[in-house]
Amino acid sequence: MGATLGRRERLRAETTEEIKVIARKQLADQGAAAISLRAIAREMGMTAGAIYSYFGTRDALITELISDVYSAFTDRQQAALAALPADAVAERILVFGEQYRNWAVSRPEEFQLVYGAPVPGYRPPEGGAVADAERRACAFFGELVAAAWSERTRSRQDFAWSDFGEEFAATFRAEHPGLPPAAAGVALRVWGRMHGLVSLEVYGHLTPQSANPESLYRAELVDLIAWLGLDASA
Repeated sequence: MGATLGRRERLRAETTEEIKVIARKQLADQGAAAISLRAIAREMGMTAGAIYSYFGTRDALITELISDVYSAFTDRQQAALAALPADAVAERILVFGEQYRNWAVSRPEEFQLVYGAPVPGYRPPEGGAVADAERRACAFFGELVAAAWSERTRSRQDFAWSDFGEEFAATFRAEHPGLPPAAAGVALRVWGRMHGLVSLEVYGHLTPQSANPESLYRAELVDLIAWLGLDASA
């Protein structure tokens, strides 16, 4: 009986992955709004009832796709940073930023799924795997700022914890108990600076103005590193 159960589990896992592969193709070809369990069922030769035994709703499928995107992004960033010394802060920021852009421009559908306009009709669940995966991805910015924190960084505009969302403030304080609210503000500003040019490029707004968006983005990262009081050439 154990062997039969194992085979069933494998088949279910394979079918679940095939469903997600087709959903990712729909996402890449037509955008998140085109994701349809019934269309996936037709392509796989399944009945609608059968596919709903894997994902009870379209929202459940989209939720898992979002969680997968965040998890894969986090794994890639961790692998890239693991090759660098912990004290090579400027280099770590540069590598992180370049990986961020590379992911976004090579997988624009994934970037748009997690950072674009809300998927029509989709209601994200509260908490759960998606929230955990999103926190892991966003935690990088706090970690980079914590490593870069210095007297020069401390001179930035001051903040109070009440200036931030309760959940974000609580998480940041728990992860970086030695840092003041100003550090949380810097972390969000670092994210904004990395995200800004990338978002313009992914959505096609930057290309008419820049023949070399990669070089423009690297210049922004170098300036960001200097803004944090670090030396990008070190």
